[in-house]
Amino acid sequence: MNKGKVLFSKYKRQVFFTGIFVLALGTWSFKDDLFQISKNLDVFASVYKEVNVNYVDDINSAKMIKTGVDAMLDGLDPYTEFVPESEIEDYKLHYVSTQYGGIGAGIFERNGKIFVSDVFSGFPAQKADIRPGDELVKINDIPLEGKNNDQVGLLLKGAKGAGIKLVLKRDGAQPVEKTLVRDEIKQPNVSYYGMVDGNMGYIKLDRFLENSADEVTNALVSIKKNNPNGIILDLRSNGGGILQEAVKIVNLFVAKDVEVVSQRGKIREKNATYTTVSEPLEPNLPLVVLVNSHSASASEIVAGSLQDLDRAIIIGQRSYGKGLVQQTFNLPYNSLVKITIAKYYVPSGRCIQEIDYTHRKDDGSVVKVADSLIHEFKTKDGRSVYDGSGIYPDIFIKQDHFANITEALVSKLLIFDYATAYRNTHPKLDNARTFSLTDADYADFVKYLADKNYSYNTSSEKILTDLKSAATKEKQFGDIQSEYDALKAKMEANKKNDLQLHKDEIKEVLENEIASRYYYEQGRYETNFKYDKELAQAVKVMQDKEMVASILKGEGSYKVIGKPVLAMTNKKSDKDASADDK
Repeated sequence: MNKGKVLFSKYKRQVFFTGIFVLALGTWSFKDDLFQISKNLDVFASVYKEVNVNYVDDINSAKMIKTGVDAMLDGLDPYTEFVPESEIEDYKLHYVSTQYGGIGAGIFERNGKIFVSDVFSGFPAQKADIRPGDELVKINDIPLEGKNNDQVGLLLKGAKGAGIKLVLKRDGAQPVEKTLVRDEIKQPNVSYYGMVDGNMGYIKLDRFLENSADEVTNALVSIKKNNPNGIILDLRSNGGGILQEAVKIVNLFVAKDVEVVSQRGKIREKNATYTTVSEPLEPNLPLVVLVNSHSASASEIVAGSLQDLDRAIIIGQRSYGKGLVQQTFNLPYNSLVKITIAKYYVPSGRCIQEIDYTHRKDDGSVVKVADSLIHEFKTKDGRSVYDGSGIYPDIFIKQDHFANITEALVSKLLIFDYATAYRNTHPKLDNARTFSLTDADYADFVKYLADKNYSYNTSSEKILTDLKSAATKEKQFGDIQSEYDALKAKMEANKKNDLQLHKDEIKEVLENEIASRYYYEQGRYETNFKYDKELAQAVKVMQDKEMVASILKGEGSYKVIGKPVLAMTNKKSDKDASADDK
């Protein structure tokens, strides 16, 4: 026999027997997995049955199962979750749809009573002149005192077209009865769009739920009628949503047949690459995307893709860093489980997932992706971008927080209450964009606070308290008590000046709340435009063609991770991060 044929024959037999061995090993492994699953399910069911039958007290079996399932999933990531039948409707409202039947008003509980917190323009509550600050006393003759937000929310919701009778109090006056007809309440994904300084188009996208791409499209079509000089897409505090909606939004600005994002996991059949499918609506105008630390998931797909394709300049703070994709699976009895099935990758090939849920510490705590594991990638035109840490902006703007006194005035509802009183004594507000409190208005606010409790601790006072605790523990406080008392008294005296020291930011929050009483969500945005430094920077950048070109060439973007070249300042008070594959 030919020597070559003998060797080839031996090789074929070797491959054949190796294949049989691998197949057998795989089959054995598969059977072992099935055995372990069957065994563990049997143990779980047996424990549940015995406890349910023999435990000394009655057991809420549904709650016990929910607790057990939650504990089982707790070791994975926070986005993999079980949703029982009782929570399905809330889940759909939060993650999928923005529609429900109601009156178009938000509520909150205060001292055992229910008050209106927000009213949405164009819905039954606004048409019936229900206002923030009104107390809800009864719904369909059911007294509300002692009920919580969830209980009252269920009473407010109902079928579209169904009548609802409310009894309200306003500003201490006698109760008033109002009869409304529930309508379909569809909260828009795009909460505002219009023109801002520099003839720039501005679109605020709050979430990526059903029809979000259509809403952005409609906003863009409307804006283009004004021949804008640029477009600003605001994704700040947008926690994400449906992945496909993000792809469609990128397609508005990017040519057909361009990769936007891919998802990859251990199940090959669930891997997918998403590309643009149509010609863009606006491929040429300068484009800025605003992000912050609460811009997550689908927001990061849009921002990261437009950055990788050198189509947009990203301004703000580093985004949240969620590169995980979820899919929902239906379970028996109208329940479901949402499972992380893959990680997503933007066009440069980077995944921006920041937290490593797989490699936890011994105590179960999670860690961020190590700096040594962060890799450099290149955008379409060669700019350096990095994985493992969210989307880092091309122009970084430091995000400062409000002073303690401002936070105290907000949390104790004194800003809210003053805005309510202001609306009741000022029937009209001419223009939200130009509205500004005068010095006399602010003096009136300070006077209003004279008999109100808005106690708070400054950062210095907290340090002083820690000093006292440490010195007392070490039995040295007596030696420094006189100095401590003097310093504490001085700090208390200085706090009296805080209303004037932080006047500008307190005015900003006051104006925002007051404007919302007249012009609702639109009023909040338009009043805040004059304070929004990130928005101002976006306008400034797009007015400077050389700066735009420089950034997109990589000359103005960050050189080192976490070390921005361009820095501005912004004051802002800082939703669930989720990109779902539906």
